[in-house]
Amino acid sequence: MLRSGDRLALAVSGGADSVALLHLFEELRSELGITLCVLHFNHQLRGTDSGADEAFVKSLAGARSMECFTETADVAAIAKQRGWNLEDAARRLRYQFFDTIISRGVADLVATAHTADDQAETILARIIRGTGLAGLSSIHPVRGKIIRPVIGIRRDDLRSFLAERQQEWREDATNRDTQRLRARVRHRLLPELQTNFSPSITDRLCDLASLARDDEDFWSALVEERHQRLASPTSKGFSVDVNDLLFPIQGLPRQKGAASNPCHALTQRLVRRLYAAAAQTEGQLTRKHVEQVVLLAEHGSNGRKLELPGGVAVEREFGRLIFRQSDRTNGLTSDKRNSQAIASYQYEVTLPESGSTAISIPELGRSFSLKVIDWPTAQRDTRHEGVVLDAERLAAPLVFRNWNPGDAYRASGRRQTRKLARMFVRGRVGVTERALWPVLTSAGRVAWADRMPVADEFSTCDATRTGLWIVVDSPLRQA
Repeated sequence: MLRSGDRLALAVSGGADSVALLHLFEELRSELGITLCVLHFNHQLRGTDSGADEAFVKSLAGARSMECFTETADVAAIAKQRGWNLEDAARRLRYQFFDTIISRGVADLVATAHTADDQAETILARIIRGTGLAGLSSIHPVRGKIIRPVIGIRRDDLRSFLAERQQEWREDATNRDTQRLRARVRHRLLPELQTNFSPSITDRLCDLASLARDDEDFWSALVEERHQRLASPTSKGFSVDVNDLLFPIQGLPRQKGAASNPCHALTQRLVRRLYAAAAQTEGQLTRKHVEQVVLLAEHGSNGRKLELPGGVAVEREFGRLIFRQSDRTNGLTSDKRNSQAIASYQYEVTLPESGSTAISIPELGRSFSLKVIDWPTAQRDTRHEGVVLDAERLAAPLVFRNWNPGDAYRASGRRQTRKLARMFVRGRVGVTERALWPVLTSAGRVAWADRMPVADEFSTCDATRTGLWIVVDSPLRQA
């Protein structure tokens, strides 16, 4: 958790666990080669006792020549204003304070005083409220810049440690308020389990959390790898082929439905990952929401859409699901959103006399390789990848841009000119994808559109001597 030279901020509430944390690191700081400061967050939930807690912590820090940083917030008022429950509001605001301390460069890490008993209580509370396997991983010993050095120590052992040093602490009366679920778990459920079922229940629950974290680490790595490989960036979020979402691992039996699909657990996690990539605000994605997205992938028709919490919409476009910001969040209708996305990029191409050049389109997350080749001698080498245009028919300026409404051309082998919008429908290109669809123009005329035939007036023929070979390179992955 720590390296020599680290600046560690100790989160001290004034309770026994955090006071023990302070004592432990005071004794270990020389050996560890670290510098210490103290943090205290005043929740203003206990009247004058809250102020007394803050004064107590400042006194502890001052007696040890440690700098003390405090923050005060009316947690009850903020919780009511934002619709949070009190415990959740306190946690959010407290960790925002920790993040601020780190971002200001005051400390490299923040240590909290969560114990093995906190771990066991959290698991039981989550089971009672309802949780998935990720929730069983409970409190992580290390989470970003937050460390929990006493997560493997029992609460009673820390109190004995303080008693040996004749160190007092502050008691929070709200911890005994059994109207709160956490207090009922601590004072009723765990003692009942320990007395009548298993004296080692706390250790067993901590072991379960450790095993769940190992599994969660594996799932997180697998989901991220599948997301990088299967999801494609769009103008507003990410899209994924429904078959890739439902069957993200090749070679396994392909049977739809949770009961028979061996990939269902991975599919659910991919939905959550795609949601997180598209979300602009915090939202609570429930199991029911995930199931609705999976049903949309399994049975949804083209154009069907789901609105999810956090300002995310999921829309079915032919064989793909598009995860993007909801129109309700940004206040735009679909027509306005699409019209704003149109004409959002334009890159002029200068062809080399020989060899190849590459055009990267960051807005699209892709790049194109253009190579001038002899024709037809190279024809056999270009049959399986990319398209070839007659380079001598092309005229400057040669421009890569995104599709505009009204774009039309006569495709090679066709008798009539057709609008590109109609070709999109036949080619099963969804509305969201069209806004940034790449088009190559020659002197203002459409010569080619991605995944579409070459325009007849620019296609190769018996008289062609020089070809322009266009190959779509691998997608540019967004960070």
